[in-house]
Amino acid sequence: MPRDTHNDYRLDRIDRRTIYALMQDARNTSAPAIAETVNVSAGTIRNRIDNLENHGVVRGYTAQIDFERAEGLSTSLFVCSVPVSKLEVLALEVRAIPGVIHVRELLSGDRNLHVTAVSEDSDDRERIMAELTDLGLEIEADQIVRNEAFEPYAPYGPEDEGSAWSPTDVISLAGGAEVVEVSVSASAPIVDLSLAEANEREILDEEVLVITIERDGTTITPRGETIVQQGDVVTLLARGGEPEQVLATFHGDEQSIQTNDDET
Repeated sequence: MPRDTHNDYRLDRIDRRTIYALMQDARNTSAPAIAETVNVSAGTIRNRIDNLENHGVVRGYTAQIDFERAEGLSTSLFVCSVPVSKLEVLALEVRAIPGVIHVRELLSGDRNLHVTAVSEDSDDRERIMAELTDLGLEIEADQIVRNEAFEPYAPYGPEDEGSAWSPTDVISLAGGAEVVEVSVSASAPIVDLSLAEANEREILDEEVLVITIERDGTTITPRGETIVQQGDVVTLLARGGEPEQVLATFHGDEQSIQTNDDET
C-alpha cells in the first residue's frame, strides 16, 4: 500500500526554527534556548515539538556513528534498482538484513533504493550483497563510504527572517481578511492588559478578533477577561485595516514590523 504523505499540520516560523535547532544538534538543544530565539515560552516550544512528532514531521532522533573509529568497521552504500510496485515492501525486507542501518526510497524507475550497511570485513560485506540480491534487488553500484556530513535546512534558520520582527504565520482569506499568528514581545502595548481593557483603550482594533492564545504549551480560548502576556502566541482574525497597526499592538515597535504573507 502506498505511503500516505498527506499532512494537515501547517508549519509556522516557530515550527521551522524548532526544526532547524533540532537538526543542528538535537541532543544539546533545549526548549528554553529555542524559545529565546523566537520570543515564546519553553512550554510553547515543548508543545510544538510534541505536535511535530505526533504529526510525523519530526520522525525521530538518531546518533551519527563513525563505525570505523568505533571498531574498525566499514560502511558501504549500495545503489539498487527494484520494481516500483515492490519498492515499499522490499525496503521493509531490506531493513531486516543484519548490518543494514539506513534505507532510502527514491521516486524513480531505477536506482530507486539506496541501502547503507555496516560490515565487519569483506566476507561480511559479500554476505550483505548476497542477501540484497536474494531479495530481488539489482545492485547497480556499491561504494565504501568515506565520510558523511549533515547540515540543518537553511531556509528554516534565522536567515529567513531578516533583521526585523515579523508575524509567525499569515493566511490571506477572501474579502481582504487575514488570519495572523504573532508572538507577543515585552514592549507590546497590549502586554498585561485584558482583551476587554485593550478594547476600551482602543489598543486593540475593533476589526481584530483574537481567536486563540498559546501559552506554555496550552491553548487558551480567549475571553474579555483574558490577559495577554509576553511570549504568548496569539492567533487573530484581522478584517481590514492596516497590517502594521494591527501587528504593532502585539510588538510595540511599528518601525521594525514587516508583514510576511509570502508563505500563503
